[in-house]
Amino acid sequence: MLNISPLFYTTENACPCLLCEIDLTRKEKDYINAAKTSIRACLRSGIPKLLKDNNFEGVTPIPKFYTQGSWAYKTINAPAHIQIQQADIDDGCYLPMSFATLTKRPSHASKLFFVAAENALEPLCKENGWELCRDKDTCIRVYISNTAHIDIPLYAIPDDEYQTMSQHILEAHGYASFSAALEKHYSDSWTALPADRVMLAHRVEDWIPSDPRPVKKWFEDEVAAKGEQLRRVVRYLKAFRDWKWPTKGPSSILLMAAAAPVFEESQKRDDLALLTVVSSLPEALRQGVSNPTDPDESLTDRLGEPGVSDAIKVFMDFAEVLRAAIEAGNADQVCHWMQKEFGPRFPHEPARIKSESIREKIVAAPAMAGPSVLPERTHSA
Repeated sequence: MLNISPLFYTTENACPCLLCEIDLTRKEKDYINAAKTSIRACLRSGIPKLLKDNNFEGVTPIPKFYTQGSWAYKTINAPAHIQIQQADIDDGCYLPMSFATLTKRPSHASKLFFVAAENALEPLCKENGWELCRDKDTCIRVYISNTAHIDIPLYAIPDDEYQTMSQHILEAHGYASFSAALEKHYSDSWTALPADRVMLAHRVEDWIPSDPRPVKKWFEDEVAAKGEQLRRVVRYLKAFRDWKWPTKGPSSILLMAAAAPVFEESQKRDDLALLTVVSSLPEALRQGVSNPTDPDESLTDRLGEPGVSDAIKVFMDFAEVLRAAIEAGNADQVCHWMQKEFGPRFPHEPARIKSESIREKIVAAPAMAGPSVLPERTHSA
């Protein structure tokens, strides 16, 4: 039996591993951070100025920002197919609901928000040689390099939350998710919009309920309870997805939501922890996976029946290969197998694959609680 874990993750800096190979370089991270800072500064000054220049009535608040998505979850990977994929950074731009409602109709406010933000960003993009993309319904996209883009979704947030909004508070505080989405074709009246919810500006549907914060808190709570190995396993799944599906494929939130409930920590054995999750994914996909903070939102429905069927087959095959690799005896062959699953970023270093006994595998496996003599009441979070 082989221990492939050193090629997935190692603390030895001189030794390559999949986790370090899929990570963005320090130069790339610094460039993304600098671009994000420039975009925020541009919108903070540009949106109020453009609104005033266009005779907008009322006080024009300064936008506030909240990083979301894989950059916030610390699960972002470098693209596997450079010519096709890019690192995706999501940075939400927030204004108070009272600002939005100063317009006569919601549709006017959403369009105004998009126009003001895009006009503010145009000079910055020209100056840096970035491409401003206006064809995304739910955000403004800025292509900052061949390997990365920044998406800027635009939100209207309840005034009291806007007043207290800061990075520290948002990271520490969780909010309930929406129980149901608004109807797509509501009357164009502010009375149709819930004043106590975060609303996302949409190019077609004007405003839709959407709050990214509960998902971030959910994942942080999962990692806090189950350990950093869960975050690494999610990154392996995304790396596998990116290699197997150069375009489309299961979404990152679907992979996170499907993996977290079945994850079991395996001490110093990321390969075994990954195998446990991958073996469970086909059945999870068959049963359907929901947004972890909104059970009414099906993530598998988003993928569609053909996409789900394809993903089930691909993950079944992956589970067979990974299981065979762990049970194999030829380390060189194992490296070849893993490179077919992850691409050339998986290190071909068979000498670092360890041979372990069944007993060592049992020790690495998560402890299973035995029955209690007297049942006790428990509480689940």
